[in-house]
Amino acid sequence: MRATRYRQWWLKGALATIMVAAALAAAVVWLNVAGEAVAETGVGAAPASAEAIARGAYLARAGNCMGCHTGAAGQAFAGGRGIETPFGVVYAPNITSDARTGIGAWSSGEFWRAMHHGRSKSGRLLYPAFPYPSFTNVTREDSDALYAYLRSTKPIERPNREHELRLPYNTQAALAVWRALYFRPGQTAAVPERSAGWNRGRYLVEGLGHCVACHSGRNFLGGTSLKSEFAGGLMPDATWYAPSLATPHEAGVQGWPRAEVVRLLKTGVSEHASVTGPMAEVVFSSTQYLTDQDLDAMAQFLASLPVKPPEPATRRRTDADAMARGKKVYVADCAACHGDHGEGVANIYPALAGNRAVTLGSHVNLLQVIRHGGFAPTTAGNPEPFGMPPFGQDLSNEELADVLTYIRGSWGNAAPPVSRVQVSSGE
Repeated sequence: MRATRYRQWWLKGALATIMVAAALAAAVVWLNVAGEAVAETGVGAAPASAEAIARGAYLARAGNCMGCHTGAAGQAFAGGRGIETPFGVVYAPNITSDARTGIGAWSSGEFWRAMHHGRSKSGRLLYPAFPYPSFTNVTREDSDALYAYLRSTKPIERPNREHELRLPYNTQAALAVWRALYFRPGQTAAVPERSAGWNRGRYLVEGLGHCVACHSGRNFLGGTSLKSEFAGGLMPDATWYAPSLATPHEAGVQGWPRAEVVRLLKTGVSEHASVTGPMAEVVFSSTQYLTDQDLDAMAQFLASLPVKPPEPATRRRTDADAMARGKKVYVADCAACHGDHGEGVANIYPALAGNRAVTLGSHVNLLQVIRHGGFAPTTAGNPEPFGMPPFGQDLSNEELADVLTYIRGSWGNAAPPVSRVQVSSGE
C-alpha cells in the first residue's frame, strides 16, 4: 500500500513537472514569435534612388556599422571582427552586397526582420552582440534606406566565421530563453509633450546609436533591466568601463551647456572632457559625421536622462607607503605634462585633479590609458589631438597600482585605492 501511494505521488510530481516545463517552453516560443510577421522575400528589381542610398550611408554612420563589421583586413563591411563576450567570441558577419557571403541575396523585408526582430535571412535567432534590442526601434523607412546603401557597397566575397561560444550559449534554445527574458520587438513612440528635437535625440540614442548597449549594467546572463539602463557597466570584454550617462559624477551631461555636448560628440574634446578608448572609436567612425542638428538633438535627450545617484564606493584604507611610492612614479613620469598638483595644461594635457574619469568607482579605464596610452580621435574639428604614450612597458604591476592609487587619492580626489592583484588580474 505504501509503495502504491509513493508511485502515485511520484507520477503526480513528474506530471506536474512536465506540465510546468511544457508551459515554460510554450511561453518561450510564444515570446519569440509574438507580433512577428513573415519577412517579404525576393530581392527587389527596382534600383534604389540616389537619395535613399545617401540617406542609408548617413544612417550607417549613425549606427557605426563599419566599426563592428570591418575586420583586421580593413575591408569595409566584410565582417570578421571578433567581439569578446563573457560567453565566448561572436564574429561580425559580412554585410556587403556580395550575394553568396554578404547580404546581396537578402530582401529588404529580410533585412528589416534582422533589424527589428533579430532573425537572420534563414530565420535563425541572432546573437545580441548585434544590438537588435536597440535597432528594433529603427523605423522601416530607415531600415530600407540602410538596406539600399549596403546593397550599393562593393561586393566582397568573404565567408563568415563561426562563433566561438561555449555550451549552452551556442545553442538556439539558450538564445530563445535569453530573448524571452530580455527582448521585446518594438519602436520608440514619440512623446507628444516633448520637442521634436528631444524626440529625434531619443530615437538616435535608443535606436541606431545603441548607446544603452555599452552604457548599461548587465547581469550574469548579459541582460539589462530598466533600472540598469544608462547606469554604466563593464564592456563585454571587461577591458573598459562605459561610465554612467545617468550620473553627472561619471559621464552624465545633465547641467552641461548643450554646445559642449555637441562639441564632445563632434570633435572628441570639450572644455569638460575628452574621449578615449572605445568612445574615441565611436566619435572617429560615427558621431563626427552627424549633422549639428542631430548632435544637438542627442544632447537634448542625454541631458534629460533622470539622474541616478552613484553606487556607494567600497571604501578601503589607502596605504601611506603605496601613496609615497606612487608619488615617486608620478613625479618621474607624469608631472611634466599633468603638473605637480594634477592641474594639467588647458587644451593640451587634461587636469587629473577633480577629473571624473580619474575618480570613477572603476579604475580600469585609467589603467588602460596608463598601460596602453590614451588618444583622442582625429576629427575635422581636432585634426591633431594630443596623445599620451604608453607606460605599460616601463612600469611593473606594483608601480602601476601605486601610481593609480596616488592619482586617485591626491589633490582632493577620493577614489578607492588600487592593489597590485587588481592590476595583475585586470579587474
